[in-house]
Formats: sequence, C-alpha cells, structure tokens
Amino acid sequence: MKKTYVRLAATAAMLVSAATSAYADSLTLYCAADEAWCQQIKTTFEEKTGITVDMTRKSSGETYAQLRAEAGNPKGDVWWGGTGDPHLQAAEEGLTEEYTSPMRGELHDWAIKQAEAANNKTIGVYSGALGFGYNKDLLAKSNLPEPKCWADLTKPEYKGHIQMANPNSSGTAYTMLATMVQLMGEDKGFEYLKALHANINQYTKSGSAPIKAAGLGETTIGIVFMHDAVTQTAAGFPVVTVAPCEGTGYEIGSMSLIKGARNPEAAKQFYDWALTAEMQSRAKDVKQFQLPSNKNATASELSPDLSTIKLIDYDFKKYGSSAERKRLLQKWDTEVSTLPQ
Repeated sequence: MKKTYVRLAATAAMLVSAATSAYADSLTLYCAADEAWCQQIKTTFEEKTGITVDMTRKSSGETYAQLRAEAGNPKGDVWWGGTGDPHLQAAEEGLTEEYTSPMRGELHDWAIKQAEAANNKTIGVYSGALGFGYNKDLLAKSNLPEPKCWADLTKPEYKGHIQMANPNSSGTAYTMLATMVQLMGEDKGFEYLKALHANINQYTKSGSAPIKAAGLGETTIGIVFMHDAVTQTAAGFPVVTVAPCEGTGYEIGSMSLIKGARNPEAAKQFYDWALTAEMQSRAKDVKQFQLPSNKNATASELSPDLSTIKLIDYDFKKYGSSAERKRLLQKWDTEVSTLPQ
C-alpha cells in the first residue's frame, strides 16, 4: 500500500511539473498594431524562444476595454502596441504592472518619458505623427482640390469623402480628438470636430481602416497616423500622405505587462526582447513605417521624418489620464456623434 502511494505521489508530481513547464512556455499577447506586424512578432518570438504565443489583434480602445473586463481574472500577459494614451489610463487604473527592463538604456528619451509618466507601468516602443492621406485618383475624378490642412477637411466640397475611426474604439481617433483640443483649444476644437462630422461618411472601429479604404477606392480621404498612409503607398495604392499645415499631434506606441498575468516570466522575456534593436528593425520588413524606440534600430527610408513635421507639445500625461479621456469621449459622444450628417 505504501509503495502504491509513493508511485501515485511521484506520478502526480511529474504531472504537476509537466503542467507547470507547459504553462511557463506559453504567452498570451494582446497586439494593437497592424495584423501583419502582430503576426511577425508572434512568429519571430516563438522561433527565438520556443515559447508558444497566443496572439489576439484588436485596436487600442478595444484592448483597454478587454483589460478592464478581465481585471478580476486576467487572460492576457502582455499588451504590445497601440497608442500610448490608453496604456497610460490602464496604468493609472492599476491594470498593468511596474517593470524596469534592462534594455531601457538603449531607448530614446521619448520612450522613457512615457514610462516615467506611468510610474514604469508602460514604455514606448514606436512613435508616429497624426495626419491624413488621400486617394489621388479619386480626388482627380471628383475634381477636388488637394487638402493640405486640417481646415481644408471641413470644406463643403469634401462632404461624404472622409473617413476616420471612432475615438471610443480607436487610439488613432482619440489622438485626433485630443490633438484638436490641444491645437485649437477645447471650444474651437469641438467646433472643428462638429464641422468635420458633416463630411464624414463612416466612423470605423480600427484606426488604420480609413486609409485602407482610401487605398481601395472606397473613400477619398482617411484620417490616420501618417505611417499608415505610407504603408498603403508602399503597397502600390495611389495614396498621398499629408502632414497638416497647422501642426499635429503624435503617438507613442506603447507596451505594458498585464497585472496578474498567468505567465509573468515569459511576459518579461517578451518585453525585453520587444525593446531590442533587432526586433524593432524588422518592422520595415512587413511595411510598417513607425519610428522605433531603440536608438540602434533601423527604420525604413520611407518612414515620415518627425523633424520635418510641425508637432504640437502633446500632453500625454493629461490626455492619457482616465478622467480626461472619459470626459472627452463622453463629450464627443454627446456633442459630435449625435449630430446629423
């Protein structure tokens, strides 16, 4: 009887050990960037480490909402990519974990400032400026002038020709909302958004969807981050990228460790790897044109040069705060989205 018990105990220990090993060799990744980039990241990390990655791709706003919904029983380990504002909000609400990576010394100052704004609960992985792009063939077909400024997009001749995402689901569109408030002041910024609303043909869920639609000829103009417009041009579509003449906001695409993650060690291993120059230099291979946060990473020659773009002094801490973000989104829902078109 005693021998049987010992054998059963040993078998149970082996099973527990095997289960623990399998558990440690997996990672659940929430990716809020382009699908092709997310797939590249998943595959490359698996090949490099042997860790199996269960990857889900959603927009920034959707991922933040998922973290809130799962707060009592977290399913994810790492949130990679997407605009920094919802990452900052998640940090403020205690949805993400503090972590200081040994790779930190290789990063640009703007990436570290993002971390400092969140008490090291997030960090910058790339950056890109907000703007818009247009389909030059559709523009010519409709005999429309080339838009060069934010103000141009509210002109009556562009009615029904513009797409942007919904700021409730899209980090890109929330950056647009926060940019207008900072660029023009809140009252004038919302007046602008109301005037723009009259020309919008669709609010999409994803931030990159408007420029993809422009590339396919489904809309004339898409409001997006400029690097997403460049992606369409590089893919052979007749898209022209515009840096608005008045100035514009920008994003710091971020990464966060999810609080209560089931695979914390694998998550930290991914986090450190995602900050390496080697990993970040691969973005151009899948036609992603953001600027990497690692100083030693190489970006594509097609990536927009932020030094040539008139950027506002975007207040990430304020507009990434939970209270301000909720207030602005509620105001947009009440004052803009309900207006007739």
